[in-house]
Amino acid sequence: MQLNGKVAIITGASSGIGEATALLFAREGAAVAIADRDRESGERVAQEIRKEGGDCEVREADVSREAEAASLVESVVGRWGRLDLLVNNAGIYHQADALSTPLSVWEEVLAVNLTGAFLCIKHAVPAMQTHGGGAIVNVASEAGLVGIRNQVAYNVSKGGLIALTRSCAVDFAGRGIRVNCVCPGTTDTPLVRAALARAADPAAMRRSLEEVRPANRLGRPEEIAAAILYLAGDAAGYATGAVLSVDGGYTAQ
Repeated sequence: MQLNGKVAIITGASSGIGEATALLFAREGAAVAIADRDRESGERVAQEIRKEGGDCEVREADVSREAEAASLVESVVGRWGRLDLLVNNAGIYHQADALSTPLSVWEEVLAVNLTGAFLCIKHAVPAMQTHGGGAIVNVASEAGLVGIRNQVAYNVSKGGLIALTRSCAVDFAGRGIRVNCVCPGTTDTPLVRAALARAADPAAMRRSLEEVRPANRLGRPEEIAAAILYLAGDAAGYATGAVLSVDGGYTAQ
């Protein structure tokens, strides 16, 4: 059990990559705070963890609001007495280029995907320091590494998350806190399925997403969760500032 005795916050943990990560962390011995705006879905994930004997609680939070990010960390420390791990996974998606993206949408995407991670880090680091350090994993995207058409706000938010990772890795290494980043390729999650459903031909769109990568398929949430677990665990103790692509070879082309 790689995370035995550790306490983790996972944002956006009610579905997709966040859900898979919460389940895996709990199986590896961590106490898990399932943080999400969707409390009902969070409770469903918590039920699965408890069925397997894991320790978890659901925390309803909009991490783009500083008061809620601060309260999230405070409540977790109040419940378990410590915080060791933070996975910044909460994210939203919007399809449009710069000409078609309303300012309000631009601001919302960056607020959730980038500012939310910044706020959680800001309030988690002091709590981690209290017990000698910790590990933070940010979930960015292949879209933060290369330009992908017609999703400018999402691309920029994920590119910013990579820069945030590197900046915080340098800033906090001396405090015993590692900060790394996973860049998933298109993964079969509810967020991706919702985007596909909006296409004129969802099956053709899915196939096109599969064919552009050497692996010729979409990723599975469990595969991304395994990468997150590695970076969060002690086995990756010398890794900080790392940007790990898990994208079926898309950005290797």
